[in-house]
Amino acid sequence: MRHRLKDVAELAGVSVKTVSNVVNGYAHVRPETRTRVEQAIAELNYRPNLSARNLRKGRTGVIALAVPELDIPYFAELARHVVTAAAEHDWTVLIDQTGGAREQERVVAAGIRDHLIDGLIFSPLALTAEDLAGGLDGTPMVLLGERIDRGPADHVVIDNVAAARETTAHLIGLGRRRIAAIGAQRTPEGASARLRLAGYTQALAAAGIDYDETLVAPAAAWHRADGAAAVRELLTNGVRPDAVFCFNDTLALGALRALYEHGLRVPEDVAVAGFDDIEDGRFAVPTLTTVAPDKERIARLAVEALAGRLGGERDAPTRELVAPYRLALRESTLGRG
Repeated sequence: MRHRLKDVAELAGVSVKTVSNVVNGYAHVRPETRTRVEQAIAELNYRPNLSARNLRKGRTGVIALAVPELDIPYFAELARHVVTAAAEHDWTVLIDQTGGAREQERVVAAGIRDHLIDGLIFSPLALTAEDLAGGLDGTPMVLLGERIDRGPADHVVIDNVAAARETTAHLIGLGRRRIAAIGAQRTPEGASARLRLAGYTQALAAAGIDYDETLVAPAAAWHRADGAAAVRELLTNGVRPDAVFCFNDTLALGALRALYEHGLRVPEDVAVAGFDDIEDGRFAVPTLTTVAPDKERIARLAVEALAGRLGGERDAPTRELVAPYRLALRESTLGRG
């Protein structure tokens, strides 16, 4: 049987209002009274009715996280951190996959359904800043990813250009000069690819290495199969890199397979680096050197920014919130120690 505030009040010998004050953390309850109420709560295993509480506040207690693909491990790992951070606010997280489709992203940005969610953490691929400028239905929103920056909502990012530049510079520092870039995209949705390509290009220029278009391999999607296909095409066309920088880790895992199929050793013949620091890369053979965004920090910044908007900062200026990253150096570039 689910106990009510009234049951706790009767057992503790106090009013329902006093129990409510204890449950809600109000400070003006006498210590001895608070202790008695807390003992009654424990004895009855009382749990607050969060649905009723949220209804009184005009809230559902549910936020949404919308990402392009849950098949990309980065997004699955990020979702875990968002759920953990949201739990500190007693929020339930609804996770949606948009596929990067414009109409599905519009449904998400419009609040999914009337009164279903209180706020949204959103990584769009198709929508633009102009699409979101009106706020659609006004649902508080925090943006992730590189498709929209300095737009109509708080935005959590890492410095993709700096991370790609540092990774490429690491490969150059190992003496590699023919560095392939896997994952180039020239579509409007390819903002992350363009930033990472910019960092790659900057590192080459800083080292006095000419940019070679034949070493830049496009990938419409960033899955393992796409990474393997891109490397196979390079090698079949007679392009022989001595290093490969993949724009995410799943591309890199596919690249490792294709290099193995062609009898090339990693890192002796070809060094390989990725981006995202997914768990699979730490167990690959060899383990994968990669850019490691602080996913926990990204999630926490996004959740706290959303909490601020829901807590009265709705009209404050939007912010660009930058999370840290590090370059995780492993066997795919350094070899086994």
